Amino acid sequence: MPNVFGTEGTRLYKTGDKARYLNDGNIEFLGRIDYQVKIRGFRIELGEIESVLTQHPSVLQAVILDRKDQLGNKNLVAYVVLNQLAFNPNELRHFLRDKLPDYMIPHAFVQMDALPLTPNGKINRHALPAPDLSQISLENGFVAPHSPREKILADLWTELLGLEKVGIHDDFFEMGGHSLLAIQLISRLREAFSIQLPLRCLFESPTIAELAELLAAQQIEQAENNMLEQFLTEIDELSDEEVKQLLTE
Repeated sequence: MPNVFGTEGTRLYKTGDKARYLNDGNIEFLGRIDYQVKIRGFRIELGEIESVLTQHPSVLQAVILDRKDQLGNKNLVAYVVLNQLAFNPNELRHFLRDKLPDYMIPHAFVQMDALPLTPNGKINRHALPAPDLSQISLENGFVAPHSPREKILADLWTELLGLEKVGIHDDFFEMGGHSLLAIQLISRLREAFSIQLPLRCLFESPTIAELAELLAAQQIEQAENNMLEQFLTEIDELSDEEVKQLLTE
């Protein structure tokens, strides 16, 4: 756009940032004049998510905000007004996942009877209630971990995801997990179980129940490989006479 503050013919770049000059000549950043946010390194237009979400047949209105969880991480939260009583966050999450990249999927969904308005009739985003990000409602019924392996996994999940509890059938990514947290989880699994799993295993087995079974199978395979390696090492250390003696026994 033309630079109305400088030399004629120069131009300004409209960033969408809201700022002001201070008396000492510095510029104070006051936020955004649009609804663009940055989460996990990605710039996200909240209006784009709202537009896609309102395409769902049960959604009358939708507002997206970025909120911080207990760990200080920014998460997207969707506030929705529905045309039906039944509220299924997973259905909305899957609907968005078919149309938007992973980093644009809201971490939590909050059902509202109506969106709060300002005196001039605009949506009052500041009046929207803060959700409890430590408890995310999922369609799967809660099933507590019972085996030692499942309990270790549950502890890792609650710590990384900032949740109070997780069930063994809850999906890591639907509980708010993303690629960066997945990498951290794989690293923590290596420390806890002395097993190096490829990242794809978490995408293929995203629940505690599935991951516990996978880890059990990997531990058995690793133990068998260790026994075979030890046996071959012992054979290699034998003399020719000792080998012949073993073969004749």
